[in-house]
Amino acid sequence: MCGISGEIQPKTGHAPNVAAVQAMCDVLSRRGPDGHGVVAQGRVALGHRRLKIIDLSEAAQQPMVDSELGLSIVFNGCIYNHKELRAELEGKGYRFFSTGDTEVLIKAYHAWGPRFVERMNGMFAFCIVERESGRAVLGRDRLGIKPLYWAEVPGEGGGKAFRFASSLPALVAGGGVDQSVDPVALYHYMSFHAVVPAPRTILKGVKKMPPGTLMTVEPDGTRTETKFWEVTYGPQPGDERKSFADWQEEVISVLRTSVRRRLVSDVPVGVLLSGGLDSSLITGLLAEEGQSNIKTFSIGFETVGEERGDEFQYSDIVAKHFGTDHRKLFVDSSRALPELVNCVRAQSEPMVSHDNIGFYLLSQEVAKHVKVVQSGQGADEVFGGYHWYPPLLDVSGADAAVDAYSKVFFDRGIDEMRQVLSPAMFDGTDHARAFVAERFKMPGAERAVDQALRLDTTVMLVDDPVKRVDNMTMAWGLEARVPFLDHEVVELAARVPAEMKVAEDGKYVLKEAARKVIPSEVIDRPKGYFPVPALKYLRGPFLELVRDLVTSEKARSRGLFQENYVNRLLAEPEAHITPLRGSKLWQVALLEFWFQEHGI
Repeated sequence: MCGISGEIQPKTGHAPNVAAVQAMCDVLSRRGPDGHGVVAQGRVALGHRRLKIIDLSEAAQQPMVDSELGLSIVFNGCIYNHKELRAELEGKGYRFFSTGDTEVLIKAYHAWGPRFVERMNGMFAFCIVERESGRAVLGRDRLGIKPLYWAEVPGEGGGKAFRFASSLPALVAGGGVDQSVDPVALYHYMSFHAVVPAPRTILKGVKKMPPGTLMTVEPDGTRTETKFWEVTYGPQPGDERKSFADWQEEVISVLRTSVRRRLVSDVPVGVLLSGGLDSSLITGLLAEEGQSNIKTFSIGFETVGEERGDEFQYSDIVAKHFGTDHRKLFVDSSRALPELVNCVRAQSEPMVSHDNIGFYLLSQEVAKHVKVVQSGQGADEVFGGYHWYPPLLDVSGADAAVDAYSKVFFDRGIDEMRQVLSPAMFDGTDHARAFVAERFKMPGAERAVDQALRLDTTVMLVDDPVKRVDNMTMAWGLEARVPFLDHEVVELAARVPAEMKVAEDGKYVLKEAARKVIPSEVIDRPKGYFPVPALKYLRGPFLELVRDLVTSEKARSRGLFQENYVNRLLAEPEAHITPLRGSKLWQVALLEFWFQEHGI
């Protein structure tokens, strides 16, 4: 697991800005604390930060240059089927000098071209450069587990140089990036539950590659993007004959394979165990694989009012049942408050979810014991665990489907947004609703419930839970693997009839399949979430921090929000809660917090 960066100059004879690439690498150091390297050739410079989870020879260090094939690569991620690909390539006559997956990627590209990504099972972001043609090909995995940002900056001899990095702040550190706020992205952030869909980011000058996408950058700077993966919802031929029991067996089988794949490592693999169905099932499947004394980790916060801040009672059940080496981390507000600054600094983009500080502090503790963990992110989106799915089962008509989804998911509708954003930041368009309507109309999902599941899996999941876990774990040099986001799991789940997924408060087929593996107490429990009450009900020093942020001169000078709206939030900080149980005041404050901590 690593951080990558690079620059491609637009004209022959102009060397890349190696200092800028190094500056980007420096920002990425926590993603890869165990090694680094920068290689410059012709118009291109590539940078890499490494997290050591597999012992590699010098031949596998990055950036990797294969002089024989005329290719260079930087790669972030893990390819779980790299041994199978290696054997196939050896059968084609390719020689290998290392045991890692980076060399497999570079030779697979030479053998099969850019569509080699379709053969890979894993999480990845990469850039491969062809020496002879000068062409660069960048790619991001199917579910966007690994991040990839890019920007155009002034070139050395005129034109635009192309830069890329594993985080947005790294690109900013390289210099030359337009740091003005994108009004459409701001609308998404304030309405679409803080999700800014790719390719936009909160800054006009920085874009992010959509999941399942390849980008080709030609020597003249021309860029083309190609989707190499889409998931289709609904039955395939023969599925209509399958019983509920058949679907259960297929679900547990594909998950067993996914968990097994993610054991590839030369270091122990732990589990982030919340005590919910998803992480508990992962723990149980690891135990089935013969993993003994599994290291599991849970976190809890102090209760605020009636809102409990931990779920230890459930994680304890699982830890005892499987005899795991279990550690519980309890965090009171006196510890959470000072760590908020570091948590925000670890965010590639502004992420408002209260869970961020929880995952940040949990990762800090976990990294003392293991370098790799498996985590349960994605199960709710993939297997239909959220409360807004069942009402969509019987919805027909495009407008009705979008209305039903927007009502429960959006933090604010357009009427409230007119009171929120300053005139300079609001053009009168409901960009969030327009985006959802466009995605719902795409082919490959006919029913409203499937359209919502697809949107949440390919957009919301990528830019909220998955990004959150990646950012917070990598802040401590910890690699998180997500078995529910194996693309084969996602493809199978998309075929399961929606009624079998969303029944019984959601994830019905997954729950029933899980009964063969884990205790029923953690299956039949009330649905929980990762609670951090102190950031939902802002009081005391948390409220003072927020007040200082939103009333600061820097915040006022940005001119993003109407002053009357901010004052209303400050007057009743606990009264303004989004439909998905978040603090509207914290959402405004977190954005300013992020800007200030990243020098924007």
